[in-house]
Amino acid sequence: MSSESVKSGLIAGFVATCVLSFFMLVKASMGLLPQLNPIRDIVTVADNLTGADFPLPLGWLGHFFLGTVAWGLAYAWLEGQLPGSPIVKGLAFGFGAWLAMMVLFMPMAGEGFFGLKGGPPAAVASLVLHLIYGAVLGMVYGRLRSATLAGHIRPR
Repeated sequence: MSSESVKSGLIAGFVATCVLSFFMLVKASMGLLPQLNPIRDIVTVADNLTGADFPLPLGWLGHFFLGTVAWGLAYAWLEGQLPGSPIVKGLAFGFGAWLAMMVLFMPMAGEGFFGLKGGPPAAVASLVLHLIYGAVLGMVYGRLRSATLAGHIRPR
């Protein structure tokens, strides 16, 4: 993976995480699906893994780390193997990230397999949020890579 791919993955991951966070805040401010709270769940998992009692704001740091670094770099690594246009690649990746969250992370957070403790609407809403994240990730990454390859952005 080239340094330009890493940089593009981190930038795209950060932008997609900002967009996702905006929709999460809108959802919360409207009182929709209060049982779907990934920030609280991140803190719960960290508490369970370490035995510590982390404050809720650290959930936001974990959220941005996961969305920017972990998923951004994973996307940069996998992007070449994903089919379709940048948005389709992003949607496929977002679906995969959602599936990983539902099978691995949600049970660790005490939300049950596929987060079903919160009910089916929470799992569906989480899927929608992950698809938004993936679409933005794919579009931003694709534009950054196209601009770099076309010589509009000179790698340092």
